[in-house]
Amino acid sequence: MTASRQIHLVRRPSGVPVVEDFAVVEVDTPDAAEGEVQVQNVLMSVDPYMRPRLTADQPLDAPMLGGGIGRIVQSRNSRFKAGDLVRHGAGMQERFNSDGKGLQVLTTDPALSLSVYMHALGGTGITAYGGLLETGALKDGEQVFVSTAGGAVGSVVAQIAKIKGCYVGGSTGADDKAAWLRDEVGLDAVVNYKTTPLTKVLREAMPKGIDVYFENVGGGHLDAVLPRMNQRGRVAVCGMISTYNGGGEGVRNLSTMIYSRIRMEGFVASDFPHLQAAFVSDMTGWLKDGRIKYQETILDGFERAPEGLIGLFSGLNSGKMLIRVSE
Repeated sequence: MTASRQIHLVRRPSGVPVVEDFAVVEVDTPDAAEGEVQVQNVLMSVDPYMRPRLTADQPLDAPMLGGGIGRIVQSRNSRFKAGDLVRHGAGMQERFNSDGKGLQVLTTDPALSLSVYMHALGGTGITAYGGLLETGALKDGEQVFVSTAGGAVGSVVAQIAKIKGCYVGGSTGADDKAAWLRDEVGLDAVVNYKTTPLTKVLREAMPKGIDVYFENVGGGHLDAVLPRMNQRGRVAVCGMISTYNGGGEGVRNLSTMIYSRIRMEGFVASDFPHLQAAFVSDMTGWLKDGRIKYQETILDGFERAPEGLIGLFSGLNSGKMLIRVSE
């Protein structure tokens, strides 16, 4: 037996989650049985998509759902050896046993940090890559607008679009994020929507209209963007974070889609297994030659996972939010 901890949801949130909605629960993890491995979590991901799950899908008094990278510390399964790094979807547990299903051995590039495999080279990256290039059907040189362009997904989307020779604008809710997008990432136009209403400046920011809108916010953002879409424009819907805690602004301009022949389509990261090899090759190269830059916020300590999740809705993070559980 080995002492471990789990993060449980103990009550359904009303609005923005609070720390009291969660509990850190101590458990004992038995040694790995025949055919099993025991995994020590190294990095855990917290993401906006987790919030809607808290309303219904996430079981109460059970480990929080989610993904991460762990290290095999015991193996009685011939497919794995002690010391292997693995991707997993076993949720918020310090240690857990597995029969190997759902575990993927991770081979890393020594020139890159392990953390990038949790964002730019992980689920975040394939979401951006597939969502922009396949769902958004991006063509080189188009006009692209990205909401929450300073976030983990949005920042990768914006940079891929720049690599493809596009004019790229983006929104963010903080001056420091706006400065990073403008000065480091090289976006053509950046709007701080908290200080300047998007509806007032979008025409100036996107003077040739918008061919592809990568949607992470919904509500007022979508309402402002739709009238600026060019004919045959595409809206790739990755998220609508403005609605996740209830409330949010309504959308009044959906009729714009009719006469501008706009296509709007939602997607999830698992839609793109056929792009995985090309994604890994492209993204590894872009990271190593500096064409993709990133920010990340890493909170040290397993017990800080609820803090990290809650912080996503107050702008605590710059780029990807991660929880470091162990070295």
